[in-house]
Amino acid sequence: MMEKPLAVSYEDAQAIAGAARAAKIQVLVNYETSWYPSNHDAFKLVHDGAIGEIRKVVVHDGHEGPKEINVDPKFLKWLTDPKLNGGGALFDFGCYGADLMTWLMNGQRPLTVTAVTQEIKPDIYPLVDDEATIVLTYPKAQAILQASWNWPYSRKDMEVYGRTGSVITVAANDITVRLPQQAQSTTRAASPIPAPYDDSLTYLRAVLLDGAKPDGLSSLETNLIVIEILDAARRSASSGKTIRLPQ
Repeated sequence: MMEKPLAVSYEDAQAIAGAARAAKIQVLVNYETSWYPSNHDAFKLVHDGAIGEIRKVVVHDGHEGPKEINVDPKFLKWLTDPKLNGGGALFDFGCYGADLMTWLMNGQRPLTVTAVTQEIKPDIYPLVDDEATIVLTYPKAQAILQASWNWPYSRKDMEVYGRTGSVITVAANDITVRLPQQAQSTTRAASPIPAPYDDSLTYLRAVLLDGAKPDGLSSLETNLIVIEILDAARRSASSGKTIRLPQ
């Protein structure tokens, strides 16, 4: 199990996958948001058909900036190295939204990836982006992933709009839901995640010792798509063009 993201390029991600499959070992990618009850409740509402087919997803991730929140100096140096981190906010926080959207879409790859990045604080982060927006298109849906080191506060939340309703996650433990025929939304606590999917170490133990099959947010298959999206996003931001993924 590794900390997100799986790799800093799609080529590297494929090499990791090839080595893992040849050696018959499991690869898991850990995201903080994988263990949020709010995200799992949103997933269940979508896949139970409660809000209709997904039409739009908006994901917000990030904080005030790694230097601003006083991360360890060694970690800061790594985060702001474009070769080691793959980018700035684009890779640091764009991976969360790509992971969640791929999970919500049952592993479907997007048709296109379009990204815009900025260096709003070049005096602090001269080598990498600190602001990124990624737009993904699917045959009947769109996702907007907003990754930033410029939020006024830390956030990891998601809005999912279906054909007939919506669910919005409120931090880790609450959701706001508007179902068909309802005049307004209601906020409630999310249901607890059943073991062994409720925290990273319990899940890792289940895979290593109990034979649990890796799937969903942490799986290698999901995260190969995540890195394909981020790699395309980096190319899109650099070229100013939309990247169409091979289907």
